Amino acid sequence: MQRFRPIFHYFNLQDKTSDSEVKKEKKGPAKKKKPKLLNKFDKTIKAELDAAEKLRKKGKSEAALQAFNEILKSYPHSPRAKYGKAQSEDDLAEKMRSNEILQRAINTYGEVADMPNPPADLVKLAIKRQANRQQFLGHIKRSVVTLQKLADRYPDDVSIKNELGVSYLLLGDNDNAKNVYEEVLALAPNDGFAKVHYGFILKARNQIAESIPYLKEGLLSGEPGTDDGRFYFHLGDAMQRVGNKEAYTWYELGHKRGHFASVWQRSLYNVNGLKAQPWWTTKETGYTELVKALERNWKLIRDEGLAVMDKERGFFLPEDENLREKGDWSQFTLWQQGRRAEKSCKQVPKTCALFEKFPESTGCKRGQIKYSVMHPGTHVWPHTGPTNCRLRMHLGLVIPKQGCKIRCANETREWKEGKVIIFDDSFEHEVWQDANSYRLIFIVDVWHPELTPQQRRSLSPI
Repeated sequence: MQRFRPIFHYFNLQDKTSDSEVKKEKKGPAKKKKPKLLNKFDKTIKAELDAAEKLRKKGKSEAALQAFNEILKSYPHSPRAKYGKAQSEDDLAEKMRSNEILQRAINTYGEVADMPNPPADLVKLAIKRQANRQQFLGHIKRSVVTLQKLADRYPDDVSIKNELGVSYLLLGDNDNAKNVYEEVLALAPNDGFAKVHYGFILKARNQIAESIPYLKEGLLSGEPGTDDGRFYFHLGDAMQRVGNKEAYTWYELGHKRGHFASVWQRSLYNVNGLKAQPWWTTKETGYTELVKALERNWKLIRDEGLAVMDKERGFFLPEDENLREKGDWSQFTLWQQGRRAEKSCKQVPKTCALFEKFPESTGCKRGQIKYSVMHPGTHVWPHTGPTNCRLRMHLGLVIPKQGCKIRCANETREWKEGKVIIFDDSFEHEVWQDANSYRLIFIVDVWHPELTPQQRRSLSPI
């Protein structure tokens, strides 16, 4: 059973916690009321339900499933037994790594709400878990429908709306997610979970200044679900873009909380233990032959790229990740996530042929191979790449004599025609193009040299 990774702007990240001291206005944990899972009838068969549940908690999922089924044979209207059956199927699906059994569990969770007189707490637990398991299987639209029905049933429960908002984000439907979090904040103006997610949405809509108070107040709330690297990342980024020097305070806090490897290295999809430094030499990477091939053939690569630039066919596409403060920056991609773009390679066949011997680049599922043209007057905001699993090579093709530079961490360098520079783009980097003519480079991402062959095969694409 594979874990589903949605390819959207919003991902489910494993919540990380740290024992580091954090300077937050953090409330003490509120005592949660124990959920009421038994209706009047189920209280009369509590001993049988407890015995079945004991089996489940001991990891005996098959025996637990059989026990709950036996209870349902005798008492088919028991909501708690139905929920126990769903949980046992859920456990068994995990144990057997079976999506088929998991789908049965999803269906059974849904049946809990239709039982006679189910306690509200039991319904909420069952349907939230149903939606969670639907998301696991990649059935995001179904999870939205599931949670919307639950929200309609309990319209004043903001926790349901908060989860509904997340489902919309996983679907890539930021507009509906925004509407949901506005409803939550109308009901509960201080809800930290809603605030960070609402701020996240505003930031994605390029409402930079507006996003800051929501992200900041949400993080300061310390509520469950707010201590997430994405929110530190986007709060700091938003602050940098409005010139607020407090950005690095939040990056430092994100580092102390265990979300970032360092204040400079803020990628979120990482393999622990890899060598981390902003700039690399060719020797340090071990990719000497690739660098030699790039530098030996730089004019060929340049000339094929220039020929494509001369064609008005839209091969060079504008940068679309909202990384520019100003200017004109376009890219022409040959490989993306380890997949060759055949139409693009037809335009630059000799360049693409050079890479047949270099799987460290063509097979890098967390990178790209592309041309990048940047015109005068362009500034690229300080930003970080998504992962520490790659290094990025830049080959200078057409470089103005002055005015073009790149900073990675606290060191700034310039490109030279026919020469490769190598950096780790999981570290903060920034670009200026203040020349009087365009700058053309060739970008080649490669696997981090310390990744094993097994890791390179198994890592998911980004």
